[in-house]
Formats: sequence, structure tokens, C-alpha cells
Amino acid sequence: MNGIKNIIAGVVLLIAFSFNIASAQTTKVKGQITDSKNLSPLPFVNVFIPGTSIGTATDASGRFELEFDATKDSIRVAFMGYKTVDKRIVRGTEQTVNFRLESTSKTLNEFVVKKKKEKYRNKDNPAVELIRLVIDNRDKNRMEHYDYAQYNQYEKMEFALSNLSSKVQNGRFTKKYKFIFDNQDTTKMEGKSLLPVYLEEKLADVYYRKSPEKKRVIVTADKKVNFENYIDNQGLNAYMRHIYQDVDMYDNNMMLFTNQFLSPIANAGPTFYKYYIADTIATPDGQKLIELEFYPRSKTDLLLEGKMYITLDGNYAVQKADMTANKDINLNWVRDFHLYLDFEKTPDGRYFMNRSTMRADFGVFKGRSGIYGERVVSIKNMEINKPMPEDFYKGPSLVEEDEKLQKPDSFWADNRHDTLSTAESKVYSNIDSLQHMKSFKRTMEIATLLLAGYKSVGPFEVGPVNAFYSFNPVEGFRLRFGGRSTPKLNKSFYVETYAAYGFKDKQWKGYLGATYALNHKSIYEFPIRSITVSAQRETKIPGQELQFIQEDNFLLSFKRGDNNKWLYNDIYIAHYLNEYNNHFSFDAGFKHWTQTPAGELKYYKNTDPITSDGRDPIKTAEFSLELRWAPHEQFYQGKVYRIPIANKYPIFTLRGIAGVKGIVGSGYNYQNISLNIYKMAYLSQLGYSEIVLEGGYIFGKLPYPLLTVHRANQSYAYQLESYNLMNFLEFVSDRYASINIDHNFNGFIFNKIPLFKRLKFREVAAVKVLYGGLRPENNPNKDPSLIQFSKDATNIPVTYTLGQRPYIEGSIGIANIFKLLRVDLVRRFTYLNNPGVSQYGIRARFRFDF
Repeated sequence: MNGIKNIIAGVVLLIAFSFNIASAQTTKVKGQITDSKNLSPLPFVNVFIPGTSIGTATDASGRFELEFDATKDSIRVAFMGYKTVDKRIVRGTEQTVNFRLESTSKTLNEFVVKKKKEKYRNKDNPAVELIRLVIDNRDKNRMEHYDYAQYNQYEKMEFALSNLSSKVQNGRFTKKYKFIFDNQDTTKMEGKSLLPVYLEEKLADVYYRKSPEKKRVIVTADKKVNFENYIDNQGLNAYMRHIYQDVDMYDNNMMLFTNQFLSPIANAGPTFYKYYIADTIATPDGQKLIELEFYPRSKTDLLLEGKMYITLDGNYAVQKADMTANKDINLNWVRDFHLYLDFEKTPDGRYFMNRSTMRADFGVFKGRSGIYGERVVSIKNMEINKPMPEDFYKGPSLVEEDEKLQKPDSFWADNRHDTLSTAESKVYSNIDSLQHMKSFKRTMEIATLLLAGYKSVGPFEVGPVNAFYSFNPVEGFRLRFGGRSTPKLNKSFYVETYAAYGFKDKQWKGYLGATYALNHKSIYEFPIRSITVSAQRETKIPGQELQFIQEDNFLLSFKRGDNNKWLYNDIYIAHYLNEYNNHFSFDAGFKHWTQTPAGELKYYKNTDPITSDGRDPIKTAEFSLELRWAPHEQFYQGKVYRIPIANKYPIFTLRGIAGVKGIVGSGYNYQNISLNIYKMAYLSQLGYSEIVLEGGYIFGKLPYPLLTVHRANQSYAYQLESYNLMNFLEFVSDRYASINIDHNFNGFIFNKIPLFKRLKFREVAAVKVLYGGLRPENNPNKDPSLIQFSKDATNIPVTYTLGQRPYIEGSIGIANIFKLLRVDLVRRFTYLNNPGVSQYGIRARFRFDF
């Protein structure tokens, strides 16, 4: 009988156990929470299962995802200022449940409360005491605290047109693109309609090692809207990442839109911010958080405001943060932005940032059409202190093999950390369809010609337009026509050529150059390994060195002072360039150079010209080696160009040149060595400085045209690395050292002056100091056998050597005029008695900056 009872009891227990297993099936709930009135997403809303410790919070898009095995059949959302809502769910299934929360605020009749405003103090302020605890525990609450870490990272970059007017959408030229305008999103930003036009998604496995520090990013998939026929996708992508840089709240300073903002938990935070404890919150799992609000002491400084949630578990870590900036700061083009940060608890009780969302609305005028940009970085599957084999960390920091990155839609559906919105999911196919329309192709070709100055003709580009016509004292009216190949001809081979004719000197000039990438990539795709050969006959002003500007640009035809001493240069070059993943590179080359005086420039020994007309050429043959190290360098990189993007890391360039006598008529033996160090120094609230240190030494006895002709600028454009009040060919040296400091205060002073603040002007200042000299063996004043310094028409010397005093010039100016223009008043402090010099000058420069 007992045996039967035991069997019955076992069957009952088995049935109950089976029922419990069935009842505890996994339930997965996801959805979005929005405001019921304006449908804007609500971040940081608590979402939990009543009666349990299971819960989560919404992200910056108001989305949530919850997975659990409990037997509960309801879900609750609660958020301060809104009514709490419960909804039924179906157990054991995957489902979408959205919420629209109603505000609990009520409209009151107007009343006035007069209360004496209390002065804010740091002393005895519990909010400040709390933030100091956060600062003290900062190092242990960041990834760098661990010896090793690895995780999977998902990144989404999106750009959209915002608030397009009905005239644009229904216009004569756009009505045929109706299928594009139908794909608008009205849920992401309050009061804005967004039309996605660019989307990129990227998945990567990231490995971090603390000592020696190394971070390897292995990209496993990449999907993006492709404008390759009209826009350099690589360049566009690089610039977007420059604007939307990785943000770490635990750094003292955060880079937002190329500007440095002081973090609210920086060491100096209590000096610049005000802190207030707003509330104490208990999470569904019983954890206590302090809601801390922060505001800048000065509304005009580049500081943030918002709120953060701080744990009270002894770690004093930030669990969430919502930050923006005051509307009074001097920030260009950005009408509004929000930075949302989420942090996740690791098994050892620490916290790491598992999600960051940056949203920004760009535009010129408030309320008008603009551009919306969003970058989301999500981290999953974090593993700590799990080292990889030692050899693994010796590999390149970034591994991105193009042929392995293209994945099918099914892969993205299974692996992306986010679910795309309806509008986002259609952008890939819509833009692809758009680019196949003939009318769109014509529009983009016209835009490319106007903005880039080149017109595509099959696998070639004709241009640049701004160099087709120019003028100067030697050539007079000058016409130029040329072009370059594109990757459509060959990805690894690049050729450029032009021909120019001067109607005054009646001489042809021209250039032909070719580059081949030995690593079978684009010749501008980092890292480069290429061979270049070129031949050129061209005019040049001795000492003129321009940064990223063509010397025959039409606007540079306008110059101050005498500008009549030129050279005809015949140059043949061959060089090999090799770049490495650590941003070290070397460039080895050979150059044969024949320089012949032109215009009023003539070469004399004693008082007699070397030849009857003083046009005797100087020939040299040089072997060169340039070593360059630019750690963490970024580029604005296109198909046929590459421009460095300044960041906080220095750039070192060491050059060595050896001239060899007797090679193809070369007449001189010499050695020239120089070192250039460039550094962008960020000073937080005080702005930033561009600093250039340079020095050089020439060994050997040489005529002065082969010495260092210091960089002068006689145009009206402000040049960073040239001397803006020095005349061409004014100073030469065989040894020199210089320092240039150009500082932008970012409106730190002007923001406190009402009129300047309203105009968003920014103050700038610069100083340039140059020491140099000539050894007696290279000084024409002490050796009549040398080519004598250049003289003007009245036989007065116009070329000099630097003496005991340095050359010094400085400038102060107003930048950000119309958000683009900088105007400097430049003053020269030394060598004021040289003929033809000016003590003061006005220089201008256009620059797009945030």
C-alpha cells in the first residue's frame, strides 16, 4: 500500500514539476515608451515586473528589452512626472509592448513667489561631497581599471534631413523623389520630422590590455549607404567620426563637435559646476541611486548641464547620465544636442559604459530645415581579465578587411544590438534607388563641380576650376587646364597632369606625375606603400610655402608689396613612401632640381651678373629621407586626396637631405637636416593652441638660394606656419630654430561681452619667433665669391640674414565672423628698418569649425 502511495506521490510531484517548467518558459518583451502628447521618446524610464527584482530602463530612444523566466503576466513602467502604467503580457512568448505615458503635471493659475535667493556654496554642500566621492572613485569605475577586457561593439551612425518644408517636398525638381519623402520619422525628436539619408552600421570585437596598453578592434561587419559615385565615402566617414568622437565621461575633458567640454566629474568639476541632489531612487532590484543635477556656474562657458544617477553601493559610480549644453554657449551650427550614457554592472560589482547615444540637430536658423545626426555605440558580452595569447596583441590596432565585411540582411537581423526603426530600415534601398535616377545624377555632378571644383569625365576628373585662370607679375595672364584619374581607371594607380601658359613670359609650364600603390589599395588609403615619379616645369616664389592650397589658386593672385622675384623650376622626382599601422612612416626619394631666376631676380657675384643676363641656373641632385610619426592620426580621406585632422596627439617630422655633386650637372655637396613638431594643445575652458616647433641645420658651402629661405606670406590670407609680415626672400639661414603659437580662446572672453556674445565672435591671438643665422662661409657679405643677396631696382639689398635678435611677429584677431571668417591685426616687432616692410597688416582666413 505504501508503495502505491509513493508511486502516486511521485506522479503528482512529476506533474507539478512539469507544470512549473512549462510555466517558467522564457518571456521576452520589448517596446518603446513615448510621451502621449508629443510622442517624443522617454529615456531612463523604469520598466519592471511587479513583485520581482526583474527590471530595466529605457535607452535614449525610449526603447527597452526585457527577458525573464518568471511566471508573471504583467509589466509596469514608472517615471517621475508621469502616471504609472501596467499592461498584461503573454507568458512564454516574444512580444512587443509599447507605452504612451500621460504627464501628471497640472496647469496652475499664475502666482508670484518672492524668496531670497540663496548663494550657492561648495562648502557643506552634500551634492559637492557626493561628486567628490565620484571623482575619488573614478579610476576604478572605468575599463582601464582592468588588466584585460574584451567585448562585442555595435555602432550606428545616422544622418537625416530635418523639418523639410512642404515647398521642398512638393517642388518642381523634387516631386519625382516622392518615395524618398514618404520615409520620414516623427518619433525620434520632439517636434521634428526626420528624413534619413545616411546610415552606417558596424560590428566589431574589441580587445583591451592595460600594460603595455593596447587596444585591438577587429571589425567583423560593415553596412552603409553608398554615395561612392559622388562623395568620397571614406572621407565622409572619417569626418563624421571626427565630429562624433568616442566619449568617456570619466575623462577630465570630453570632445564634442571638435570642442573640448569639461566633464561634470572632472577633477576641476566643483570649480566650474553647480550640483544639486534632486531625488533618491530605488531600482527594481533594490539598488539605491542618487539623482544629481548639474549646471555650469557661467552659462557662456563650454560646459554641460543635465543629470546623472550615482550608485550608493560604495563604488559611487555613474549608472546613467543625460547631458546637453546651455543655449548661450558659443557653438556653431549645433542648434540642440543630447548625450545619453548608460552603464552596466560587471560581475565584480564595478561599472562600465555599455551604451552611448549622441543626438544633434544641426542648422543655421532655429525652426528651419537642418540636419539631424545620431551616433549610437553599444557594448555587449563584456569579459574581464581574460587575456588573449601574447602574440595576439602584437597585431595592428585596427583590422578591417573590406572583402569580409559585407554580410547578408539575415546576419544583421541576428547580430545588431538595436532594432532599426521603419524609416531607418528603408534608407539603404531608397538611396540606392535614388542614385540610379538620371535627374539625381545630373544634380550631384553639378554639386560636385561647384563644391570640389572637378568635373567627372569617365575615369578622369577635369579641374580644379579655381586654378584655370590666375595672374602674376612674371607670367601675366595665365591659363591652366588639367585633371587627374579616379579609382574608376585603376584603384591602385593614380595619374595627374596639367599644362599652363603665361601670356607675358610666353612660356609653357606643366606637370605629369604618376603613383602606384604596391599594396594594391587606393594610394590615399591608410596605410600607404607607394612609388611616385613626376616631372614638372613651373614658376615659384622663393620662400612661399602654402598649407593645403594650390599656389596658382586665383585668389592668391592678389598680393601685397613687391612680388617680382620668381624662379623657373625644372624638377624631376622619384620617391618611395611606406606607412605603418602605428602611424610611423618613411619617405625615401631622389630629386633633380634646376632653378633659374625669373622676373627681377638675378644672380650676381661681386657686382657682376654670373651671365650676361643674371639668369644662370643652379642645379642640384638630392637624396632625401623623411621619418614621420603621428600617433593616433586621423584623416579626412577621399579617393584622390587626404588631409590630416588635428587632434591632441603630436606629429614629429624629421627630414634629412644629401646633395651630391656631379649627378646630371649637380654642382654642390651638402647636407640638410630639420625637425618639425606640431601639437594641438587643448586647455579646456581656455580654448586650444596650435603649436609648431621647428629647427634645422645645413652643412656645406652653398649659394644663398640653396639655404633655408624662411617662409614668408605676402598674400592677404592668414597662414599658420608662415610669417605674415615677412617679405618673400627677405631672410635666409643655414641654421635656425622657431616657435609658432596660435591660440583660439573659443569665446571665453567675448562670451561675457553682450554684443560679442550675441554675434558669437571668438578671440584669437598668435606669436611667432624665429632665430637664425649664417656661418661666415655661407654669408655673401663676407665672401664675394658667393652669389650676392638679392637687391631691388635701386641697388638696395632686400635679402638679409638674421642677427642676434630674433624675428618676432604677433597678432590678435576676431574669429567666427559669420561663423566662417577670421580677421587678424598682425604686428611685426623686429627688423623694421628693412626696406619695403610693414609694421602692421590685416590678414583673413576662412575656416569651417564648430
